[in-house]
Amino acid sequence: MNQNRVIIKTVQLIIFTICWIFSLNAQTITTEQYIEQYKDIAMLEMKRMGVPASITLAQGLLESESGNSELVKKSNNHFGIKCKSNWTGEGVTHDDDSLGECFRKYPGAEESFRDHSNFLKAGKHYSFLFDLEITDYKGWAYGLKKAGYATNPKYPVILINYIEKYNLQRFNLEGLEGLANVDSKKLNDGLALAEQKTPITVPTIPIDRTELGEADIILSGDPDVIGIVNGSKCIKALNGTSLLAIATRHKISLQRLLIINELDDGLLEEDQLIFLQKKSTKGNRDFVIGRKKETYYSIAQNNGVQLEKLLEYNDLYEDDDVLSGTKVYLKPTEQLGQKKTNSVQSSVTIFHKVKAKEGLYGIAQKYNVSVEQLKYWNKLSSENLQIGQQLIVSQ
Repeated sequence: MNQNRVIIKTVQLIIFTICWIFSLNAQTITTEQYIEQYKDIAMLEMKRMGVPASITLAQGLLESESGNSELVKKSNNHFGIKCKSNWTGEGVTHDDDSLGECFRKYPGAEESFRDHSNFLKAGKHYSFLFDLEITDYKGWAYGLKKAGYATNPKYPVILINYIEKYNLQRFNLEGLEGLANVDSKKLNDGLALAEQKTPITVPTIPIDRTELGEADIILSGDPDVIGIVNGSKCIKALNGTSLLAIATRHKISLQRLLIINELDDGLLEEDQLIFLQKKSTKGNRDFVIGRKKETYYSIAQNNGVQLEKLLEYNDLYEDDDVLSGTKVYLKPTEQLGQKKTNSVQSSVTIFHKVKAKEGLYGIAQKYNVSVEQLKYWNKLSSENLQIGQQLIVSQ
């Protein structure tokens, strides 16, 4: 009888231990806990290699989803650094830009933080960053994007938001205390500013449910109705919706949701598609026709294409105006390459004589330039032209 009790208690203990282990694996840590856990390592790495502690922590938060990402759990890789040809350590496969990519694996978090510093210091394209002041976190954030660390055009803004939201800049300053060649007044002023903490609140706004037919599920605004655009799952979210609410509802981290949708804020300012999976690098058609009041971001979202790729295909910047009636390419085209070649080879001023019934748009199309360029070159305040007028069409 006693032996049976011992066996039962042993089995209960084993079951309890297994459940405890599973619960540990399932635990998530908060952003604040992540910062507290790794701030000392970040400051040590700043002193060792010169990477600002605030940048290290912000990148860690973003790339690892505050230490909760699938990649971190299987590799201790907090910065999303891929294996590359010069990596001799262990690796794991993980889906990112492509399926089954190789990512570096570390024994623990400390080795990941150290390798991150070494990676930036050794990369020639990152060398200009080390000429910046250690407190210039904005310069570092934009510099990382410029050097090619990430493809998300919002990457610098997201890093800066993390730094300012959680006062990560204080670790740059605290880590510099006692070091030579530090402006003591700037240090003290910076520490005082960093200690002015403000409560962080993300309001959740309820979403009205709308009953629509199956053909209209993408436009329904129902957060539970998932549609597919260009191969990626998405929902239609309404103006004022909290992205945190969407992330929680669909069991995805807020950081990941912001990255996927190339956003830097937690509240939507207009109705739009919100993707729950990474968008494609190409559209499912060659081009769309631009319309009034559209932006290149809205075109990218509506067609399930990464914004940076869309801008690349059209040789544009995000802030450029969408010209109504013009083609916006969703895939690489030979025409774009020809356009670039023509613009480089044009080293002399070329004029065009306006004919009857010609307008700026038609002339712009003929010479592969924009209407804005024609107006700028010719100091035009309107699009009205006169027959015989000489226009500069290339400079």
